[in-house]
Amino acid sequence: MAKIRIMLADDHTLFRQGIRTLISAEADMEVIGEASNGGDAVDKANEVRPDVVLMDIGMPGLSSFEATRQIKKNRPETKVLFLTMYDDEDYLVEGMEVGASGYVLKDSPSQQLVAAVRDICRGGSYLSPRMLSQLVDDFRTRAKSAHRLPRAGSAQDAGGGQFGEGNRLRPEPQRENCRSAQVQPDAQARHSQ
Repeated sequence: MAKIRIMLADDHTLFRQGIRTLISAEADMEVIGEASNGGDAVDKANEVRPDVVLMDIGMPGLSSFEATRQIKKNRPETKVLFLTMYDDEDYLVEGMEVGASGYVLKDSPSQQLVAAVRDICRGGSYLSPRMLSQLVDDFRTRAKSAHRLPRAGSAQDAGGGQFGEGNRLRPEPQRENCRSAQVQPDAQARHSQ
């Protein structure tokens, strides 16, 4: 089985060394390169052709977001996973906009990082649980404050709705397959066409 080829991009040497040690303990992963700033990350990614780049936010020189954009432009198959201390939704959004596949906080347990690398290599995405909770909370807040129109066919819908009046489910007698209900337009809807 081929190992997941990982490149580290972080301006803190001690941190890179710690991540290298963590990755080397995984039988299916290996660190193939390191960079200490955004410009070097772009160059190194072109040179070593990693499967995954673990990218810090806030390195000197070229921004991590621009470095990610360039890496994805040059090597679309390379996945970028932000590994950062910033639990900031704006950074998360910008990271996703430039093509990152995930966002892991540096205070996460090591197994979350390992799981994130594996998930994005399989084509998935990964968010640290704390970031996911923030997004869900933000979504709920926005949903409560936004004026929402009732869905067509709901009890609040005064008839008409997007699909016109009269389309509803009429259950047939119980059967043991998935066709236990069919959509039946009522007489008024049939005559209005």
